[in-house]
Amino acid sequence: MVPPAVQSPNPQLTQQFLSSVLSQRGPAALPYSEDTKWLIRQHLVAVTTTYPSLEPKTATFTHNDGRSVNLLQADGTIPMSFQGVTYNIPVLIWLMESYPRHAPCVYVNPTRDMIIKRPHPHVNPSGLVSVPYLQNWVYPSSNLVDLVRDLGVIFGRDPPLYSQRRNPQPPPPQNLNPNSNFGSLSSNSGNSQSGYVQHHQHHQHPAPASPARNNYPPSPYGSFGGGSSRVQNLPHTEDPTEVFKRNAVNKIVEMVHGDVTALRKTREAEMEGLFSLQGVLKQREEVLNKGLKEMQEEMEGLEQQLQMVLMNTDVLEGWLRDNQGMRLGSLENAEDAFDCVDVLSKQMLDCTASDLAIEDTLYALDKAVQVGSVPFDQYLRSVRALSREQFFHRATAAKVRAAQLQAQGLLWNTIFAIWRGLLLAWEAGYWEVTCETNCLEAFFLIRDSQARFCSSDNEPVSKIQDVLKWNWKADVALIQTEGLMIQMEI
Repeated sequence: MVPPAVQSPNPQLTQQFLSSVLSQRGPAALPYSEDTKWLIRQHLVAVTTTYPSLEPKTATFTHNDGRSVNLLQADGTIPMSFQGVTYNIPVLIWLMESYPRHAPCVYVNPTRDMIIKRPHPHVNPSGLVSVPYLQNWVYPSSNLVDLVRDLGVIFGRDPPLYSQRRNPQPPPPQNLNPNSNFGSLSSNSGNSQSGYVQHHQHHQHPAPASPARNNYPPSPYGSFGGGSSRVQNLPHTEDPTEVFKRNAVNKIVEMVHGDVTALRKTREAEMEGLFSLQGVLKQREEVLNKGLKEMQEEMEGLEQQLQMVLMNTDVLEGWLRDNQGMRLGSLENAEDAFDCVDVLSKQMLDCTASDLAIEDTLYALDKAVQVGSVPFDQYLRSVRALSREQFFHRATAAKVRAAQLQAQGLLWNTIFAIWRGLLLAWEAGYWEVTCETNCLEAFFLIRDSQARFCSSDNEPVSKIQDVLKWNWKADVALIQTEGLMIQMEI
């Protein structure tokens, strides 16, 4: 059945229609900016003049968030050249609220006999078109004419639709009623032929011509315009049920793939956070291990000090047990019971005792002069004499202290020399060694078996005592000199 001929849209009627819908005010007004409505009108007029198969309309567009808005659209077909033959691709171009500052939204609008090619580099399974011209849309130089021309070139390289063979059906009986539906025009706006007649009556705008009526070769995708245009035979036949099932499975697979991708990104972000937390925990572990090691070392040092204190305590308790209840005998003064180690210590003890005694005497004189027991002139003479004597005692004590420090340095130098000499003799292979010294204090410290428990400063002495116990014959001897004998007699 050959469909009745339909003339191309009249450009004057198209301009009147666009001027009418763009000039509306109130609730029925289109949601476009006032300063861009004239440019929108020019774009639609230019694209319908260049491509008469496209027709401007108004329809309801539903956003992903559920909002519905009345927008302009260009509905129809665009030509493409594939293998030397020109075909027509049904498309639907939506002019969004931000147009022309932002690119329009283009959909491929397959008919009942068409299937979207999967996969396609520029068309997703829902029919949404994504081409470089849309992605690089520049206001105000970009326009619909260049967009449609670019779509025709891109679709000519890789057609986004293909048709399936359907069983031939007897042609429907011819209806002579001019208002009846003479063909089903398939679009996202959902307008049937009767609805299109109403639109035509309102705007005095004829329907877009089918590919056959626009002097284009017949489309390989089946009939999508009014009438039953010729359908080219494809080398294979597919069941519509199987096609629908395959499309549904592909859609589910894409959704699952998207969910898996989103889940993977979320898990990767969580893993990154866990890795960062692991690094922080490792740093804290190192700090804790370092602190624990320091505490253990401190605990070992305290245990050693405690052991030393316990040993000294045992020594003192033993001395107390041995000397408890003993009398001083023939000693008239209790102070005579303590013997000084050397002359310097005895001199230091005498100077300190005299200094403290004079200090007590001066305190007693102060009290006496306050109560009037001592005349003031006698008090001054006594204080002057005592202060002079106290000064000499303190000066002598300072000199003795300096001499003790010097002697102590010499003492430890001597002890270190003995220890180092013993080590050198052991390393040289000697089995019998006698180390002689003229330092009486060093000799007594080394000989005293309890010296290692008296103070932590006696560590060199304890080392010498350990070396003497090794598997060899080693001893420390005292050199009897004249100076030493004089010191001993003193």
